[in-house]
Amino acid sequence: MAVAVGLRTAAGQGVEGIGETSVRALAKLEQVLPDRLRRRVGALNAYTVPMLRGPRADAVDPAVLTELAHLCRDAERLRFAYRGHDGTSTRRTVEPHRLVCSEHRWYLVAWDLDREDWRTFRADRITPAPPHGPRFVPREPPADDLAAYVSRGVSTHAYAAHAVIRLLVPLEVAAERISPTTGTLEAEGPDSCLLRTGAASLEVMVIHVMLLGFDFEVLEPVGLIDAVRAAHDRLARSLARAGTTGPRTRDDAGRTPATPNGPGAGS
Repeated sequence: MAVAVGLRTAAGQGVEGIGETSVRALAKLEQVLPDRLRRRVGALNAYTVPMLRGPRADAVDPAVLTELAHLCRDAERLRFAYRGHDGTSTRRTVEPHRLVCSEHRWYLVAWDLDREDWRTFRADRITPAPPHGPRFVPREPPADDLAAYVSRGVSTHAYAAHAVIRLLVPLEVAAERISPTTGTLEAEGPDSCLLRTGAASLEVMVIHVMLLGFDFEVLEPVGLIDAVRAAHDRLARSLARAGTTGPRTRDDAGRTPATPNGPGAGS
């Protein structure tokens, strides 16, 4: 039953064609199950309606995933073309170490030979360019917890603005709303935790944190406190105006009537 449920939900995991493959595998599974379990799986199929999006533009080719996994296992150098977020393509040669998967994306952690440093690559942007090799002696990984390492990279380091924020809720509560691709969480006490995250700007960061719905305290940077204060003042002015002016109505033509003191008022 666990395998059947996994096959039913596999379509959302960012691998191209996995939905169709899962359906075929599920059909084969039903043929070999005992009658009692076959009825339960049949009920699961008959009374489950998947609410899935269309084909993902960032879905990764399963053949590429398999090739990357084999090169990690055999410690062989990988040559590939890499498409950046701006669409430009570069040629890379790396020593692949591990594949890391998030909710909807796959990442390759590898030592970049040209840049002489560890890098994280999105697997859906990789186009292998064999021949590969030679073999190499694996290096010490950049972190013991590679999932946390990739999470920090894609949720924080990839952005221009970084922040450390104390959320005034337990870690378990925060983790229900914050995925590893949007920030990393660290327990601080029974009623609070630390969020490390990134955004394109401090103004965007304010919106991001507010939408979490938690009380919070900005620890760094100082500029984020100023951005929160500016947002507070802007909202306060908006509320003050809302308290002094009534709702604006529209006429039959959809136009907002002019106010006595506004544009279009009679002399």
